[in-house]
Amino acid sequence: MGSEEADFTSQVADLNKYGQALNNCESVEEVVSLSLEAVSLLFEFPYTTFVEVRDGVLRVVHSTYPAVSAGDEPLAVAYEAFESGETTVRCGDDAGEADDGVGATLAVPATIASDVVAIIVTRSVENRTFGDEVVRPLEILSTHAATAIGNIRSRERLERARRDLEKRKEMVEMYDRLLRHDLGNDLQVISAFSDEIGTNVDGEWGDYADRVHRTAEGAMDLIRRVGDLVSTLERQDEPVPRSLSDVLSAVVADARDQYGPLTVEFDPDGVDVRVYGGDLLDSVFTNVLTNAAVHNDGAVHARVRLVDAREDRVTVSIADDGRGVPDDVADRLFEMGVKSDDSDGTGFGLGFAKALTESYGGDIDVTESERGGADFRITINRV
Repeated sequence: MGSEEADFTSQVADLNKYGQALNNCESVEEVVSLSLEAVSLLFEFPYTTFVEVRDGVLRVVHSTYPAVSAGDEPLAVAYEAFESGETTVRCGDDAGEADDGVGATLAVPATIASDVVAIIVTRSVENRTFGDEVVRPLEILSTHAATAIGNIRSRERLERARRDLEKRKEMVEMYDRLLRHDLGNDLQVISAFSDEIGTNVDGEWGDYADRVHRTAEGAMDLIRRVGDLVSTLERQDEPVPRSLSDVLSAVVADARDQYGPLTVEFDPDGVDVRVYGGDLLDSVFTNVLTNAAVHNDGAVHARVRLVDAREDRVTVSIADDGRGVPDDVADRLFEMGVKSDDSDGTGFGLGFAKALTESYGGDIDVTESERGGADFRITINRV
């Protein structure tokens, strides 16, 4: 083994140790500190800048280069590496700012699933071309840093989802107590007295009493249904990593078996990612997919696919060629109990789907599909 290859092997061993340490970091600042320490250990570059990328926005977290400080907007070389997603090298007059003595600049993007989450920029006072002995170790370091940042962000999203779930449970439990106890008791009284009046009064007043009785019974049935949904949400576990392909495959198979007029276009390999969700994650997709079959007459074709896959979130599209969302409920489609005038459903399916999705830290929306039907977009956190 040559001395150059031996040096590279030694560098990789050191970088792997740093990789293990990076995976134990609790914050991005810790990742930055360890990454800069690794650069200092392996190379003798005087200037290093660490740029974090979040939602497409670049921010300098730390820099030993005088031309840019923490909190500043990064210089052009960082944007070039971000936009290309590839290691960027600048030499000579293009390497530095004014007369700062920089002869060469190297910007290495740190990526997860093709998404750039950070950029490590190092600068040399020599006018040189960076070879593999520099580029390869820095690319390995950037990979370790990207993985660490991805893990930290996943934990942050999961913690937010847990807090949101707890808040929702508290609110739901409060409304549940009010509905079942206070309103439920009053309705029972109204139902009992109206029934008694109806059996002892004839004519128009007897009809009024019967209508009051039926209305009270319907309201109590509605409360029972809401109570069942509340109980389901209360039992919902915290989100954990799940295979989106497995979940959707089971949902699509069930829908095909239960609804003959519904045909579903779906490729399991196209959704081969892991997401955060509870035991009822499949109910989210089931409620949306079967909505196309239940609320359309005749044959309906649906397409289930991944339309956006970022390093922290993914969006699933469930689009059909049905009649679309009725105008009378378009603005309130995801509210509990809302349904169109000609619907025989309960109006809870999509509201339940949205409540579950939000409890996992995600969201759900609907637009018109390319075929004129409905296109539901379900966004959930990616592992």
